[in-house]
Amino acid sequence: PAVGGGWAPFSNGMKIFNLIIKTITTFFYVGYLPFIPGTFASIAGIFLFYLVKDNNSLYILLILTLIILGFLLTGRAEKIFNKKDARCIVIDEVSGMLLSLIFIPYDVKLVIMAFVLFRILDTLKPFPSGRLERISGSMGIMSDDIVAGLYTNIILQVVLRLASFKTS
Repeated sequence: PAVGGGWAPFSNGMKIFNLIIKTITTFFYVGYLPFIPGTFASIAGIFLFYLVKDNNSLYILLILTLIILGFLLTGRAEKIFNKKDARCIVIDEVSGMLLSLIFIPYDVKLVIMAFVLFRILDTLKPFPSGRLERISGSMGIMSDDIVAGLYTNIILQVVLRLASFKTS
């Protein structure tokens, strides 16, 4: 038996599982940055956007994978970190940033607009984000950023339509 009476292989397995959860939910340790980890996670989302922007199928698969992993793991991460919606959990910001840019044509100005809008909406928490954030566990962690990402995308889609309407 292991120290503390636990069965050693199971104990080591849980440590590895917890390490994997920490790695994914902090988005490969971006969440451990000491200053504005959510903002840096949003920038990481932009980096991913740049890598997959030309392949819609891969882009959608990436977003779905991150959102599903977020819903599956962030509640457990909250327990590991022993803090509700710990600042270091940033997979939600990466997911939200990617949602902000889905089906938006690549243009540096639009990416910057998306980043600024997403960060503002993620901070202000317009309805129903504030209410959703108060839900315990993964649902509360993930849903407010998903809403901020969707709102950002809707705003950008409207801006794009109005801009194309003006030029035609």
